[in-house]
Amino acid sequence: MIFKGTGVALVTPFHNDGNVDFTAFGKLIDYVTDEGVDFLLVMGTTAESATLNQQEKQALLNFAIEHNNKRLPILYGIGGNNTMAVCNSIKAQNLDGVDGILSVAPYYNKPTQEGMFEHFNRIAQISSKPIILYNVPGRTSSNILPETVIKLANKHKNIIGLKAASGNMAQIMTVIKDKPKNFTVLSGDDALTLPLIAAGAEGVISVVANAFPKDFSRMLKLAFDNNYAEARKIHYKLIDIISMMFEQGNPAGVKAYLHAMGLINNIMRLPITPVNENLYKKIEQSLNK
Repeated sequence: MIFKGTGVALVTPFHNDGNVDFTAFGKLIDYVTDEGVDFLLVMGTTAESATLNQQEKQALLNFAIEHNNKRLPILYGIGGNNTMAVCNSIKAQNLDGVDGILSVAPYYNKPTQEGMFEHFNRIAQISSKPIILYNVPGRTSSNILPETVIKLANKHKNIIGLKAASGNMAQIMTVIKDKPKNFTVLSGDDALTLPLIAAGAEGVISVVANAFPKDFSRMLKLAFDNNYAEARKIHYKLIDIISMMFEQGNPAGVKAYLHAMGLINNIMRLPITPVNENLYKKIEQSLNK
């Protein structure tokens, strides 16, 4: 399992005209890599993937693979609420250089657990890449229950993990308790990452690590070494930053931080808009501290 430790859900930088800024994207990849993250996620929710067309997604993936130059494993997001379309996309897309697929729970449709199981069952049957399930009920309005996760993990060896962003600690701990040995649980909630590591999770796919990769990576390494006293110091150093980063939505908050740090333009694609002036000033002040 290569997707352990600190993964970063990369944002997509844009030029002022709204086109993808590949130069800034390359600088961001170098920044998080040099500061110690363990793997990269291309085309997660944080990448504003819902507003990118297929050509842009493929171009960003190709760029990331070439620029990364095999330094870190690459996870790529392919998901949706049309099972056939997701399967066709996986079969049609050039995934050379991709080490795994992150696939989100079907959104809007609100399938039953049987429908959820069959959705990922079909994906696992056709995928040549390992799959990490992504459960984020706050965005999808659907919840992959622990028994469904465990059933999928036991049936398919290529379903290798879960990005858990339900915010339900009891539910996530049930998966950790009952999962197969080689199945990995990753935090999908920056604020809950340290508690989940203590409970047995093996990593995170982080938004905050775009801006603070060194701190986040060090926090996890300290926790893995059972040095929770020092890990907690970083956790509480970051907790107010995490709150501000998500106050007006993702990725508006993290892009504001990255802009204030001089790494990217503060540009998003509608319907996402930049944070307001008051929050941006708070973000600048938090960096100055």
